[in-house]
Amino acid sequence: MTVAFEPRRFRSTVPYYARYRVSYPDRLIRFVADRCEIDEGAPVLDLGCGPAPLAVGFARFGATVTAMDPEPDMLDAARERARESNVTLRTIEGSSYDLGTVLGRFRLVTMGRSFHWMDRPATLSALDRLIEPGGAVALFDDRRIPSPGVHWRTLVEQLHDRFMPDQTARRRQRKLEEERHEAVLLRSAFSDLERYGVVFTRKLDPDEIVGWVFSTSITSPEALGDKKADFESALREGLAAMSTSGEFSEIVEVNALIAKRPKDT
Repeated sequence: MTVAFEPRRFRSTVPYYARYRVSYPDRLIRFVADRCEIDEGAPVLDLGCGPAPLAVGFARFGATVTAMDPEPDMLDAARERARESNVTLRTIEGSSYDLGTVLGRFRLVTMGRSFHWMDRPATLSALDRLIEPGGAVALFDDRRIPSPGVHWRTLVEQLHDRFMPDQTARRRQRKLEEERHEAVLLRSAFSDLERYGVVFTRKLDPDEIVGWVFSTSITSPEALGDKKADFESALREGLAAMSTSGEFSEIVEVNALIAKRPKDT
């Protein structure tokens, strides 16, 4: 199942995305760089780069990084992050539908929480023509490790149902129908798969939870529209009832799925 392409889907999330999304640990980026033999100057494409946490991370390890995203405001944020980190990025406004040999060849193509928005088979077919022999695709993502008790994410889901019932129903149906990335990759040229994850506990306050909520497409400020203030008020009230201290924690795993061509091809 392919989601309809909306190039500016994340434009109103830009102020929240870089600040409130779970970060990619340096040791995770280092593992992928080592596993994919990313040495000084190796060409890397970060596809659907957003505010470029991965692009900047790989640039810090010496890669020559191209950061590509369809949202111009995300690219502005990517360039700002690169300046703050004292690294250089080549930035291109475009999406997986714009992949072509004019971009050059790459040792590694990274995607951080973006592959599910693409026509995945077509994207992998296009990348097969761009990725060097011995190169790889690396999908980065994060997931919460379930723990006992009521969790703040349960409250967020309840508010999704209350404020965005149609969108929430469509998202759940899409998740039921959508193949896992692993299945799609196993049918592609990049069928040699390996996963590596970093697990840690993170603590959040209500402001950070609200910021995370506004960084997602389903509850972006644009998607909520005139419901934004009421949604935020209900969320803050619910969080206050859940924790008198105003502190929340969760166990998360940030992982990378590395996909290479089988060695005999």
